[in-house]
Amino acid sequence: MIQKPVKKHDSHRHGGEASDWLTHWPLLLSLLILAVMLTAEYGFGAVPGELPRLAIYLTAYLLAGYKVLDLAFRKARRLDIFNEFFLMSVATLGAFAIGEYSEGVAVMVFYAIGEWFQDAAVNRAKRSIKALLDIRPDTVDVIRQGRVQTVEPSEVEIGEAIQVKPGEKVALDGELLSERATFNTAALTGESKPDSKEKGEQVLAGMINLNTVAEVNVRALFRDSKLSRILEMVQDATARKSRTQLFISRFAKVYTPIVFALAVLLVVLPYFFVSDYVFRDWLYRGLVFLVISCPCALVVSIPLGYFGGIGLASKNGILFKGSNFLDVMTGVDTVVMDKTGTLTKGVFNVQEVVADGIDEKELVRLTAAIESKSTHPIALAVTRYAGNSPEGAEVGDVEEVPGHGLKGTVDGREVLAGNTRLLRKFGVKYDGAIDREADTVVVVAVDGRYAGYILISDEIKEDAKQTVEQLSEMGIRSVMLSGDKQSVVEKVARTVGMDEAFGDLLPEDKVKKVEVLKNEGRHIAFVGDGVNDAPVIALADAGIAMGGLGSDATIETADIVIQNDQPAKIVTAIKIGKITKGIVWQNIGLAMGVKVIVLLLGAGGVATLWEAVIADVGVALLAIMNAVRIQRKSV
Repeated sequence: MIQKPVKKHDSHRHGGEASDWLTHWPLLLSLLILAVMLTAEYGFGAVPGELPRLAIYLTAYLLAGYKVLDLAFRKARRLDIFNEFFLMSVATLGAFAIGEYSEGVAVMVFYAIGEWFQDAAVNRAKRSIKALLDIRPDTVDVIRQGRVQTVEPSEVEIGEAIQVKPGEKVALDGELLSERATFNTAALTGESKPDSKEKGEQVLAGMINLNTVAEVNVRALFRDSKLSRILEMVQDATARKSRTQLFISRFAKVYTPIVFALAVLLVVLPYFFVSDYVFRDWLYRGLVFLVISCPCALVVSIPLGYFGGIGLASKNGILFKGSNFLDVMTGVDTVVMDKTGTLTKGVFNVQEVVADGIDEKELVRLTAAIESKSTHPIALAVTRYAGNSPEGAEVGDVEEVPGHGLKGTVDGREVLAGNTRLLRKFGVKYDGAIDREADTVVVVAVDGRYAGYILISDEIKEDAKQTVEQLSEMGIRSVMLSGDKQSVVEKVARTVGMDEAFGDLLPEDKVKKVEVLKNEGRHIAFVGDGVNDAPVIALADAGIAMGGLGSDATIETADIVIQNDQPAKIVTAIKIGKITKGIVWQNIGLAMGVKVIVLLLGAGGVATLWEAVIADVGVALLAIMNAVRIQRKSV
């Protein structure tokens, strides 16, 4: 397990971490004493003597507020007096000084109850994020010298084989050694639908084996697994504050001393202007002013809201590397995307075979035979279409002609397979319409005569068109930048409905295009997966990486990682950012609105300490409950 804990928000630390009833017995006992005393005094008129009454209320006060008083004292020793703990201590001790014992106790009791609920809500939000940390197994079964040994995942080396039983989680990244297996990938993608893997396919840590015992050849150390890096990203995300959080933190540091100064002025200034000035009455108003001005609702509910946003995104297979990027996504007005691996699957497939003067099956057999000597993705697509390596074919004298294709013999026949430049180089005439073809074409000549072509294209992802349509409905412009040839790029762009598309681009060309858009004042999110996309991802306001197929450099550079490579998650990320920001600003408006109203009432002598504390705690709890709603949202 990762040992580094999720960092606590440092602007508002609370006394106790435990939230169970037994650990809060002093507070509960204080509440009971307060209830009994109020019932006796106001219900039955049974008022004890002054000293016994002071002793009882003081006991209840210390039971409820000893942690707050301790924190206030320790901070005051460091000359830190502008904080909510010192504010509450001054207000409640002031109430005791003017004989308002029950109100002083009530302020501290309800403040402590509010802190309890705040702690519980914050811890719940953190647990929803920390839940990711529990998806890696503590042990793994490794096969050594023909025997299965149970060891810690960190002890397994690259190249070793591990065994995963049905229901167990895969501990390390690797390739499947078994013929086939089915896995639940929810921990990585946010979707729990089964994913069937064949021998040789990639298996990632965090996947759950669903049916038979599977063996996996380890290809990455425990610390380097994709899941380990995901968890580190999530942990770091909770420490990166949004602009709103930073603003509220700075605001609280300025706001609290101003409130102290206003409270003092509220007590002192009326002496010079009010003819029937009574110090006790104006001191009481100043204490009410201090209680209601406590910024708890803001400094707790706002980080809680962003925790909730990060947690909601994680549930949907999206990793925000900081809460600041939730804010950035709300301002995006242009989404720039790479083509291969982002809008398309990055897996080439044969779409059509056109034979000329030769049997179609024979054309495929000859082409696949010579292409079997190449590792190029297009060659792999042809051999895969033909059933991998054709049996019985004698292939010889294979020569790669750089930038053109392959030349060789198959069963004694001379075969050329490549682009049209290859045929022109060897003086073979062909159908000129092939040059206008939008997809990739493997043109074939047999014994010096044109024999036909094989059309190959990268498949467009199922949700690509829907994603672009949804972006358009949201008023967001879509642009495609690709290194592929312009005709291919334009075809894909037309199919999915992109606003603009540019092809034949080198990595530096993509950077220039994005710089032009930024100079136009556009707020850009760039989505890519290849290592060549890393520079432009770093340049964009929000860099988004496709985490399943994406290169390590791209994932490291990106601000947001989409785990299942679905373009639709771009829209989801924008929606989560807007939901989070909306709820955060609802809390800011609620807290500030209520506080201003009660501050004015308190200064005018209308509101009492009871009303002040109920308003303060009530607003804080409402804001917290509102923030918690984020985690239950469906997007």
